[in-house]
Amino acid sequence: MKTTAVILLTLGMATAHLAFAQDASPDVYSPSELTAMGQKLEQKAVKGLATETLKKYATDYTILAFRSQSGQAEQHEKFADFYVVVSGQAKLISGGHMVNGATTAPGELRGDSIQDGKETTIKKGDIVHIPANIPHQLTLAKGDTIEYFVIKVQEVN
Repeated sequence: MKTTAVILLTLGMATAHLAFAQDASPDVYSPSELTAMGQKLEQKAVKGLATETLKKYATDYTILAFRSQSGQAEQHEKFADFYVVVSGQAKLISGGHMVNGATTAPGELRGDSIQDGKETTIKKGDIVHIPANIPHQLTLAKGDTIEYFVIKVQEVN
């Protein structure tokens, strides 16, 4: 019985080590790869938005997003967002308070807009950090588009 427990413990540790080692390898996305993926997303866009989750990790995940229309206001209780703008531009409204906010999933709020927020124009090459619990929204002028790489990181309180 002891031998079986030791073998199972050893196998479990080895499996965990292999899983960690596999996750330890870097994921690299070149600008040309992101552009190609973005072109495919643009063709899939419904109501001005298409997203694709690229990879999930233990406490974070990556997404590629394409927008041709303004989005809803959103707020994530436990996740910070990092945006890397691949192409295009949009106005980021952050802070203030969400208008008509409602829970859409555990820890996730969506609303119509943001009132009294700070407006910042973001464009290709910009990197943005939005901490958890900060209302934010991307708005686009008519004819504008934006493609952005998102890193969602779970914040520890």
